Amino acid sequence: MKVGILGATGYTGQELIRLLRQHPDVELAYLGSSSVAGSDYETIYPHLYEQSTGTLIADTDLPDLDVLFCALPHGITAGRIREFLGVGAKVIDLGADFRLVSAEVYQQWYNLEHPEPDFIKEAVYGLPELYRKEIQGKSIVANPGCYPTATLLSLVPFLRKGMLRPDSIIIDAKSGVSGAGRGASMGTHYSEVNENIKAYGVAQHRHTPEIEQEISRAAGHPVVVNFTPHLIPMTRGILATIYAEVCDGVEEADLRTCWQDKYINEQFVHVLPKGIWPQTKFAYGSNQAFLQLTVDKRTGRAIMVAALDNLVKGASGQAIQNMNVLFNLPEGRGLMSTGIWP
Repeated sequence: MKVGILGATGYTGQELIRLLRQHPDVELAYLGSSSVAGSDYETIYPHLYEQSTGTLIADTDLPDLDVLFCALPHGITAGRIREFLGVGAKVIDLGADFRLVSAEVYQQWYNLEHPEPDFIKEAVYGLPELYRKEIQGKSIVANPGCYPTATLLSLVPFLRKGMLRPDSIIIDAKSGVSGAGRGASMGTHYSEVNENIKAYGVAQHRHTPEIEQEISRAAGHPVVVNFTPHLIPMTRGILATIYAEVCDGVEEADLRTCWQDKYINEQFVHVLPKGIWPQTKFAYGSNQAFLQLTVDKRTGRAIMVAALDNLVKGASGQAIQNMNVLFNLPEGRGLMSTGIWP
């Protein structure tokens, strides 16, 4: 397959290249950049020195491709979607342009009128463990955000079965600094982040409508949540701790059985043995996700914890997983590495 990447010099673009180089069915035919066209990729990421990664090409010169990964700021992929589909490519968007099914909600949260609202209905939300059949045969895949991936893997199986009270959901999540991207900013400056932890995007983070959209879909009616993300002084990782009241008669064993039934045949989602709680290090550098739960009988709340790598299962690895689904390849092709420890 001839594969192209737009936004190849960002963290998710680099992670796509790292993983795709291990994929036996892929030719990296195009690495696009709007800022450093003409440069050898190894001058941007010297750890790839003498590995023949390729030369960066202007993002206006698209060749014919089978797959185009778009790791771009919101608004750009949607604005060029006709062009991208015109080169014969299936488009996997790692940005936000096709995650939300409502152009009005997109405009509300991203302060931008959607450039191509007619194409929203052509896209599919690309979380394979939940929507594998819907992904097959599509030409536009909206790769989920990192926080939503951890949250939805935890909640959707229970909400589909009516085991939790949807109006009681609270999501407390932490992310490594790489989730903010490679661009420098005061908020991610070493002196600001080191030995510090902070909440951000409180009650207004842009992953909120994405989470609410998909859990509403699972519950069968509109749901709103409290979602608060935090920045942690580490490079990679998402740890989401989620609280929700259990419905009458639902026990911890019922929830655990529900997860196990859902994920028993999934190679990337792991329900840990009772008493072992997920750590971000479990998933570091891999496409794996780890889940654990308990029910606090004093409060009647389930407490769910999910851990994954925000750049892999939360971004580039999941995008490759979606590509494998689109082309009827083994879903783990190119993705079967385990996390790095310590």
